[in-house]
Amino acid sequence: MTREQLETQQIPIYFAAVLAAVAFGVLTSDTARHLEVLVTPAIAVLMYAMFLQIPFLDLRQGLSNRRFIAALLLANFVLVPLLVWAVTRGLVEHPAILMGALLVLLTPCIDYVVVFTHIGKGDARLTLAATPVLLLVQLALLPIYLALMLGDSSNVAISVTPFVEAFVLLIVLPMVLAVLTSAGARRLRTVSTWNDAWAWMPVPAMALVLVVVIASQIGVVLRDFDRLLPVIPVYIGFMLLAPALGLLSARLLRLPATEARSVTFSAATRNSLVVLPLALALPEDMRGLAAAAVITQTLVELAGELVYIRAVPRVVR
Repeated sequence: MTREQLETQQIPIYFAAVLAAVAFGVLTSDTARHLEVLVTPAIAVLMYAMFLQIPFLDLRQGLSNRRFIAALLLANFVLVPLLVWAVTRGLVEHPAILMGALLVLLTPCIDYVVVFTHIGKGDARLTLAATPVLLLVQLALLPIYLALMLGDSSNVAISVTPFVEAFVLLIVLPMVLAVLTSAGARRLRTVSTWNDAWAWMPVPAMALVLVVVIASQIGVVLRDFDRLLPVIPVYIGFMLLAPALGLLSARLLRLPATEARSVTFSAATRNSLVVLPLALALPEDMRGLAAAAVITQTLVELAGELVYIRAVPRVVR
């Protein structure tokens, strides 16, 4: 099998990974829970494999693309928060679930969105260049949005530590390693061979992420499934509407197709694996259900991404 054939078959591979993860998580729930410790390393491996495919000399140019950055900020911090406020009004009687939903839906993804953007024929370099901007803005605005949308229902303090840790472990370290090995490939044949081998890894690494995330967390979701039912329509509605807001933002800023796809993926992909520690740090009466709400969004989103990577290139031309 060639790399091109592997990439062509990626959607069936991902569906198989999801089904296998669900089966493993349901049939061996106690064992599967231990896979949780592999979530961060698996994403780091995925990001390293992805970063090796990106020419980093173009990143500075990406940050200078003001229309792209403006479209990204408009979509993620103006249009999407309005959508989140609208779709979560039905959760006000369920404060723990509302907190979890707001945590995850108000924060744009800074890690595997780069991978999905690349697979979905967007400009992964621009998306990568914008991750520090997305991180800093969501750090600043999340407490404000939570205060506005929660009202008097919660006075929970939000720590920035999980965001910073995730940015370092999932973005900075894999990116530095990728830059070093890419530079070394120009001088040493062994390093060049290493890089060539890793060019095969994005698809298997994404499948690994799907397996460890879903298998380790599906038991939590099933345990509280009856209580989580009100949030599932919210996530499905977000999954359907958020890409349209990203595309609208891109059209308003008159972006070309590849950049418009990047904004579309960013608007639709949320920071679930980063905000999960925030949910787990909430007071005990909210912690479990809020975390389960975050995990439920992850499961819905992963299914959605498998659709996006086929649909977005066809719709955004």
